Amino acid sequence: MTTSSPVTRPFGAWRSPVSAASVAGDTVGLGAVRLDDGDVYWIESRPGDGGRSVLVRCTPGGARQDVTPGPYNVRSRVHEYGGGAYAVRHGLVLFVNFVDQRVYRLDRDDPAPHAITPEGTLRYGDLRLDTERGVAYAVREDHSDPQAEPVNTLVRLDLEGPNGDGGTVLVGDTDFVVGPELSPDGTHLAWLQWDHPNMPWDDTTVWLGTLDAAGDLTDRQIWAGAPGRTVGEPRWAPDGRLVHLSDHTGFANLYAGDLTSPESSASPLLSLDREFGQPQWQLGTSTYGFTGDGRVVCTWLEDGFARMGLLDPADGQVRLLETGATAYGSLAVAADQVVFMGGFVDAPSAVVRVSLVDGSTEVLRRSSDERVDPRYLSRPERVSWQNTDGETVHGFFHRPANADFTAPEGELPPLIVSSHGGPTSMAPPAFSPSDQYWTSRGFALLEVNYSGSTGYGRAYRERLKGRWGLVDVDDCATGAVAMADEGRVDRARLAIHGGSAGGYTTLAALTFRDVFAAGASHFGISDLAALARDTHKFESQYPTGLVGPYPEAKDAYAARSPIEHLDRLGSPMILLQGTEDEVVPRGQAELMADALRRKGLPVSLVLFEGEGHGFRRAENIVAALEAEAYFFSQVLGFTLADPVPAVQIDNFPPPRTDTLT
Repeated sequence: MTTSSPVTRPFGAWRSPVSAASVAGDTVGLGAVRLDDGDVYWIESRPGDGGRSVLVRCTPGGARQDVTPGPYNVRSRVHEYGGGAYAVRHGLVLFVNFVDQRVYRLDRDDPAPHAITPEGTLRYGDLRLDTERGVAYAVREDHSDPQAEPVNTLVRLDLEGPNGDGGTVLVGDTDFVVGPELSPDGTHLAWLQWDHPNMPWDDTTVWLGTLDAAGDLTDRQIWAGAPGRTVGEPRWAPDGRLVHLSDHTGFANLYAGDLTSPESSASPLLSLDREFGQPQWQLGTSTYGFTGDGRVVCTWLEDGFARMGLLDPADGQVRLLETGATAYGSLAVAADQVVFMGGFVDAPSAVVRVSLVDGSTEVLRRSSDERVDPRYLSRPERVSWQNTDGETVHGFFHRPANADFTAPEGELPPLIVSSHGGPTSMAPPAFSPSDQYWTSRGFALLEVNYSGSTGYGRAYRERLKGRWGLVDVDDCATGAVAMADEGRVDRARLAIHGGSAGGYTTLAALTFRDVFAAGASHFGISDLAALARDTHKFESQYPTGLVGPYPEAKDAYAARSPIEHLDRLGSPMILLQGTEDEVVPRGQAELMADALRRKGLPVSLVLFEGEGHGFRRAENIVAALEAEAYFFSQVLGFTLADPVPAVQIDNFPPPRTDTLT
């Protein structure tokens, strides 16, 4: 719909060209970018194909083809979040199949994958090929004992199989081990490890080992790391030096040293109050790489915006690479080119190739071919405010944007505060189809990078230590009020939504703060004690740092759990939950919904059969988005211009029947 002059309608009631179907069905997830002999590989997660993840190859000429046939699904379940689900070298591919978690070999001249690991309870990820030895290195997670924590090890796999014992264990005396990296001459292996109760952005160590002819480690030593320090992403420079990230100055920067020097003599490649790298939520994280002449293509965060540069280690100078991207991930570098996953403020994310010779860029694949007309596009505006403790908080504000409509004079838009997951993650200033779904309908949106978020240095991230459920909630609440006080939004129509940890912050904000008129929790946590007792190994000790040790700090867990304080609830909410979620079990959403029903508060519980932690199937992504829109329209009192299916709202009057013409 395009008109010569805008039609006057209330905020929230604008007709939008951005449909829920376009958000889900026409969009693919992109990630895990690799380079091999000039070919570019990546994984596409396809909601229209049941959420199946497919390995894709793009030739230097731009021709794309699927590498893995159906029904294979390239996805690891190590740490539940997966990552590192494939490796490729000279056309030979290894990949992890989601259903059975076995490793499969796929030769270029043979389209039929064949398994090289046994059936059973083993999971694999972070695959690395060593074709000279005819082996691969991988992180293995053993779930054979249901009464104990899974056992994580670094193993060697024979490329010919059958690896009947699941592989030869190289490192097995630590809680977590990730990121095996083979030196250019094949003589050494580096990796990252840490132990409970740390997370990979707390205290970690880089280790170094010598490999014999068979691929066994003959010695091991700590290469980098100390208490109170995060190190990560060990990589080998072309000259044989070992490079890693370290945040011991307060900001993660790059350091390098030769194999004869301890970490104390490793020198910084640069030293800036900028955050390089990113939290190791998934295996296979890659934020920098080397050109053939030893220069470093690296990415960093600056006031929430990502930058890419070409660093010359000889003089520590960085030349900014202008790509148009504001978020970067999954970086792969060859002699004269770099490919990466890029986020942009005005276009869907994409796999991009940049020539390091002339700086030219080429988009190899976009997550969606649909582009939002600039007249309907809301761009992120960097904002900050003070929380109750007087600390500065950062975020991005999106104004309503739709050229076809204007609001009645004097009306201010409703606001949705978006609380990201993690909580040690961040909301990037990048185009999101779901964000545009809201802003093009007349909603304002505030994405809060609350205390604890990455990208602003270690001190900002550690503000959340022991304060989860307190400072993050305060940051979201004060951010909403600040936007209202500045005259940007309607103080009476403040809503909040979030997924996972962001869902917990949503529930806590609705429970402990009298700020929000409604909320939507996507697979959020309502009972922190239940989370501490019943979650997967990777995050089982995460609450120790965020709240305190359990059960010693059980009073703090109870004090911050929404389910324990239903008397303080006063706002309607919708709960969206997958039935197969291993990170936040469905029971938490069901308990919350039951409690709200008993109290007489408006509540919707929408369960998605077969979905885990996050929704991957197109029909469920559509249903979740439309259910939230319907719920907000009912409880905030406006009529959606585009009809969506009604959802059951308990303790609420019958649905409104008025329509727009």
